[in-house]
Amino acid sequence: MPVQPASHSAPTRDREPVGPAQRAPGATAPTRASGTRTSAAWLGICLGVLVLVALVVFMLQNTGPVEVSFLGLNGTAPLALTLLIAGLGVGIVVLVVASLRIGQLRRRAAGGRPTGARR
Repeated sequence: MPVQPASHSAPTRDREPVGPAQRAPGATAPTRASGTRTSAAWLGICLGVLVLVALVVFMLQNTGPVEVSFLGLNGTAPLALTLLIAGLGVGIVVLVVASLRIGQLRRRAAGGRPTGARR
C-alpha cells in the first residue's frame, strides 16, 4: 500500500481571535434577578423551620397545667397545648375569611366590574 506524503501546509491566519462580545452603545449591563419563586419558597421554608423550632422550645418550657373554661366546659391542660389549640383556631378563622374575600374578588373580576365600583 502506498504511503501518502505528510502535509506541509502552514496554518492559515485569515481569522481573527474571538474576543468578548461587544455591547451596543448605551446598552446597560445585564442585571441579576432580584428574586425567583424558588428563592422565595426557600426563604419561606427556612422561616417556617425557625418558627417551628421556636414553637417546640416554647412547648417544652410550658408544660404546667392550667385551668381552661370554654363554652361552659371546664378542665385542665398544659399551657402550651391550650395556646397551640387557640392559635390553630385563629388560623382557621383567618383562612375562612381570606377564602371568602378571594372568592369575592374572583367573582368581581369575572363579572367585568372594576374593583373600585360600589354597589
